[in-house]
Amino acid sequence: MPKDHGIGASQKRREDVRFLTGAGQYTDDINVYGQTYVQFIRSDVAHGRIVSIDTSAAEAMPGVVRIFTGADFEGKGGLPCGWQVTDRFGQPMKEPAHPVLAQGKVRHVGDPIAAVVAESLEEARNAAEAVEIEIEELPAVVDMKAALAEGSARVHDDLSDNLCYDWGFVEDNRDAVDKAIKEAAHVTTLELVNQRLVANPMEPRVAVGDYNRANDESTLYTTSQNPHVIRLLMGAFVLGIPEHKLRVVAPDVGGGFGSKIFHYAEEAFCTWAARQVNRPVKWTSSRSEAFLSDAQGRDHVTKIELALDKDNNFTAVRTETYANMGAYLSTFASSVPTWLHGTLMAGNYRTPLVYVNVKAVFTNTVPVDAYRGAGRPEATFQLERVIDKAARELGVDPIALRRQNFIQPDQFPYATPVAVEYDTGNYDATLDKLIEIADIAGFAERRKASEAKGKLRGLGVNCYIEACGIAPSNLVGQLGARAGLYDAATVRVNATGTISVMVGAHSHGQGHETAFPQVVADMLGIDESMIDIVHGDSSKIPFGMGTYGSRSLAVCGSAMVRATEKIINKAKKIASHLLEASEADIELKDGQFSVAGTDKSVAWGDVTLAAYVPHNYPLEDIEPGLEETAFYDPSNFTYPAGAYACEVEVDPETGKVEVLSFAAADDFGNVVNPMIVEGQVHGGIGQGIGQALLENCVYDENGQLLSASYMDYAMPRASDVPFYKVDHSCQTPCTHNPLGVKGCGEAGAIGSPPSVVNAVIDALHSGGFTNVSHIDMPVSPARVWAAMNG
Repeated sequence: MPKDHGIGASQKRREDVRFLTGAGQYTDDINVYGQTYVQFIRSDVAHGRIVSIDTSAAEAMPGVVRIFTGADFEGKGGLPCGWQVTDRFGQPMKEPAHPVLAQGKVRHVGDPIAAVVAESLEEARNAAEAVEIEIEELPAVVDMKAALAEGSARVHDDLSDNLCYDWGFVEDNRDAVDKAIKEAAHVTTLELVNQRLVANPMEPRVAVGDYNRANDESTLYTTSQNPHVIRLLMGAFVLGIPEHKLRVVAPDVGGGFGSKIFHYAEEAFCTWAARQVNRPVKWTSSRSEAFLSDAQGRDHVTKIELALDKDNNFTAVRTETYANMGAYLSTFASSVPTWLHGTLMAGNYRTPLVYVNVKAVFTNTVPVDAYRGAGRPEATFQLERVIDKAARELGVDPIALRRQNFIQPDQFPYATPVAVEYDTGNYDATLDKLIEIADIAGFAERRKASEAKGKLRGLGVNCYIEACGIAPSNLVGQLGARAGLYDAATVRVNATGTISVMVGAHSHGQGHETAFPQVVADMLGIDESMIDIVHGDSSKIPFGMGTYGSRSLAVCGSAMVRATEKIINKAKKIASHLLEASEADIELKDGQFSVAGTDKSVAWGDVTLAAYVPHNYPLEDIEPGLEETAFYDPSNFTYPAGAYACEVEVDPETGKVEVLSFAAADDFGNVVNPMIVEGQVHGGIGQGIGQALLENCVYDENGQLLSASYMDYAMPRASDVPFYKVDHSCQTPCTHNPLGVKGCGEAGAIGSPPSVVNAVIDALHSGGFTNVSHIDMPVSPARVWAAMNG
């Protein structure tokens, strides 16, 4: 029977009640007494020298409080990058300044130049139009390879060129990989593009800065996935505000997908401007601003080579990637194409040799950073597309080729050639489950039915692995991370037995307020309704690294478990005193402390009351109260894995692709709430289908964003996605965290793009278009038609 409570129960999200009834509190809902409004004036050219800024007419307009320019931030720090990458020659990456407001030059369309603070938003907008800015336009660089050409315009004048770093991994493998490819029985080569994407969360970014002169404290309300990290970066590196004088609050957040991890200029501006004008300052992004100011995702151009021996065993993989950084280094941008990408290039396979080269390039475009999956989708797409192409070149079944090269269950823990160790997995089991739920045996009949309608039907399969819960801190510190990647939780038990759990993770759609209580309630044997989750406020939580990289349960959840274990240990001491028994004999089950082998017991509520009303209490042993904090630093990544299958129909007359079915078999380790997990996978697959078929962020040669609104940027709609078959019954629990969980938030977005593209290529081959070996995403009707027509 399915569980109805605790770990493993499919409980509806309790937070959805307030969201669906309009009772959520988002950052834009926060209005502070006396607040002003800010309108940023952004560059309309991609590259140019600021000749002059005349604010005199605007300053005289009604309602204007103050106008700020880059000159007002001289002496302040720029926005920091949180990860330093060392290149393959042992040199640190180039790290140009990223000012809050442009100083001297603008480097992408949307770069903020000035900001008007006024009594109302309308007055701020009116005054912004009156600010006169003269810019000497300079040549823009958009194409990455052109940006590295000799004589190309430099995005940053203080750098010798536009190369951020030339990274090689594992550098010691390089010669051996070259030799293996040269001596291989077969080598498949594929050049592909992982196109740039706009994250487009439902809620645009908002920042409200407030300053209390009485105690010299600043507060920032912001749409952030990790408020503590924002406090650290902004306070220490940008504005010079001590942490104990800076509070960062991220209330309900309407989606992030990675784009709200980072510290943005608007957050620093509103916080600092509030101190200058001694009034709250609020900024709410328009959707048009979001296209020009939110960090964008992906944007890799790659050549990948797969070497095989005469028996079709993988012997080596070599890749060369150009990764677009945009005009500045965003908070974690440098780590995405390197440590979050290169370490996954072994995939699910026993490939003995892997070498990954990444050239990160500055261009006159919006900065690029982590987007759902962050490096893992790029690695999976390269690997799974080249394996599919290799199978066609060799004339073998693509499923059989993958299975032949899988890491086997008895090989775990498995040390890959790219410096990570998979602790557990069973890739044959997920593939077997996929074959079952996708009814691959019945595909031939379905293909015949499509052909009878004049359509080409294709089947695409993908096997993925990802690394979640980035860890441990001592390792990532050696790799260049400038922050720890642990997390923290405080469990506060009230006198009546109810509990407040303060967590460092932040929920913006993941269902923490439902899943986290399931864990604590399961441990204590009490009802979930007695447990409240507190998150998103740096003044209430000891510390936290936020939510990204599918880390919430694996890292923060583990901290919560450790804190709850401390609670149980102390509560047993109190219970042993109340029951006049040895602490070693006390058992906790179903909310009752009992003496083993007897009928003597005391309820959870009686013990918690005794902790705060210590009339009968072991005072000589422990202090009153029942509150514990734990920090958890994982010893390794977690490694979710799975197998996906997609079926498409292609109209040979128009090139239109329709996704008919999609099946996903995932191994997420232990699952706390199957309903939430299923929803996470559904959302990820939808985003992956969006990338595969529809979404594309396009700049022209002058750096103008051509896809700057929903008129030109095609988001997936309900009609673009099918009903999914999702399974997560193939569970190999993580061996190194107390919950045995692996993470599920990004899997769908990682596994779906190659599944869709593989299916399209398969469909075309079934129609005789065997010369088409690859179509870059998005696989639009125009691109498919062009490929078919040569």
